[in-house]
Formats: sequence, C-alpha cells, structure tokens
Amino acid sequence: MRRHRTHNNSNAESEVNLTPMLDVVFIMLIFFVVTSSFVKESGVEINRPNANTAQQQESANILVAIRPNGEIWIDNRAVDIRAVRANIERLRAELPESAVVIQGDKNAQIGSLVRVMDQVRLAGITHVAIAAEAQ
Repeated sequence: MRRHRTHNNSNAESEVNLTPMLDVVFIMLIFFVVTSSFVKESGVEINRPNANTAQQQESANILVAIRPNGEIWIDNRAVDIRAVRANIERLRAELPESAVVIQGDKNAQIGSLVRVMDQVRLAGITHVAIAAEAQ
C-alpha cells in the first residue's frame, strides 16, 4: 500500500518575492526626483506690475526681488545694495550660464531698480530681465 505524503511546500510556493517590485519603485522614485524641476523663489511676495508685452522667461536661475520699502532679497535673505554684486558673482560662479530676473514690486522706487540692475551688470551678467504680470 502506497501512502501519499503531503508536503508542506504550498506555503513556500505561495510567497511573493517583493524585492523586484521594490527595485522598480526605487528606480521610479529616483527618475522623478532627477527629472523634476524645482521652482526658485526670491524669498518674498512681490506685487508685480502689469505689462501688455510680458513674456514667459524660460530660464531664470538668479532671482532678485525689490520690495516697496526698497529692501533687496536674493536667495531668501535680505541683502544690502552694496552686497548685491558680490552675491550675484557668487551665484554666477555656481551657475555660469545663469540669467538674472529682477522682480520689482510695482510700488518700489525706480531708483532701487536701476541701482540693482547696475550692480548685476557690474557682476558680469548681461542677460537681465524685469518680471511683470501678463495682462
């Protein structure tokens, strides 16, 4: 008489190996982090003036904000006008092909805008844009 042995291999065969799935999820995570674009901000809320001819700036690596009271902000911190050139030169050394966008509040003094633009050009950047809201 032949006896059938029941093996307890059914538990071992029914387990799912999660390692390949975790590898795929990890690779997708790396892909999304590498391909995502991060929005740079100047660090303050600016009420930009309106302009009929405003155009979308594709690459703006250095943002300079001018508040209504004349404060200048670069990289989430307030900067004195005498330090604008040094900060722009430092940021330009990190990103050699960078462009500068000056975000002046519509209630800011035009003199502040001109002084900032002058410091940016003295830092060696010729591609300077002024931010405005499209109408």
